[in-house]
Amino acid sequence: MPLQEIHLQVLRAIEQHPDLTQRQLAKVLGVSLGKAHYCLKALVDKGLVKMGNFSHHQHKLEYAYLLTPKGLKSKAQLTVHFLERKMAEYEILKAELESVVAQGSESFRNQGTESKQVTESNQATENHSGTIALGGGLKSPSK
Repeated sequence: MPLQEIHLQVLRAIEQHPDLTQRQLAKVLGVSLGKAHYCLKALVDKGLVKMGNFSHHQHKLEYAYLLTPKGLKSKAQLTVHFLERKMAEYEILKAELESVVAQGSESFRNQGTESKQVTESNQATENHSGTIALGGGLKSPSK
């Protein structure tokens, strides 16, 4: 998966669940904890995500990740690029599918024509003596 796509998924996940831990984020994204940390740190360094810590208990700190205005703008741009890329992929796949269907239809029509020609050819090989040549062999008709 391209890094931009992972960044987009991180931004989406953070926007929906700012209290996700890095481990939870990694699980949601289907990536390793190290990769989630790397992507999150890159987004914080770019100023797209703000990290804040809040103490729930005296000895425990919990982090919240929030999208900055720059992060919201970047998420919108990444979403547009993602959709453009997916639409281009769709058009390519659609053209390939249409080509395969057209080739399959042509092949099917050709098989039907060849079968009809073989049948007509076999019927035409009956000669005047009543002997019929089928498949290269000779058979006498039963009377």
